[in-house]
Amino acid sequence: MNKTPNDSKELFALNKPKGYLVTRSDDLGRKTVYDLLPEWAFSDGWMPIGRLDLESKGLLLFTTNSKINHALTTPKNCIKVYEIWVRGHVSDEHIAEALKGVQSPHGLLKALEVEKMGMGGAKTKLRVKIDEGKNRHIRRLFGALKDPKFGTPLKVLELSRVSIGSFNLDIKSAEWRYLSQEEAKLLLENLD
Repeated sequence: MNKTPNDSKELFALNKPKGYLVTRSDDLGRKTVYDLLPEWAFSDGWMPIGRLDLESKGLLLFTTNSKINHALTTPKNCIKVYEIWVRGHVSDEHIAEALKGVQSPHGLLKALEVEKMGMGGAKTKLRVKIDEGKNRHIRRLFGALKDPKFGTPLKVLELSRVSIGSFNLDIKSAEWRYLSQEEAKLLLENLD
């Protein structure tokens, strides 16, 4: 992909598919996000901003600028939106609990907003907003909630990040593109 004058020099987006690690290299030889990117992304030191675990997919931003990386990963600075499928029926009580927060060994895990988007069989589709991204935040948050009928933890079956701040994912799985200068400016102007 050729760079145009309107492209940000500091940010590009990848739509990460499942099954790729967000790391520069893996001792076990598993696929990493750099397998999806041009060679220069690795050699020029482009770093992922935040993480998505192996089973998660969706928006991942990359930068070479540590200030941008820090600003976008500082808690409370930037809202991230996820669409998830949860095994079981997510009740209003579950949603209230997720908004209030649950204690975990990783500290308080909570969502800013949880919106029910639909059901499919014994699964519930939710749109979840958070402003911090602790390790496996959403999976652990819903895993701490119990299915009232079976007493089993709710389980996130699918997780996809659809936006970070003002930037919404608009590219196909495994594709990448530069943010435009406008998109980068919008994304960064509300940060401290």
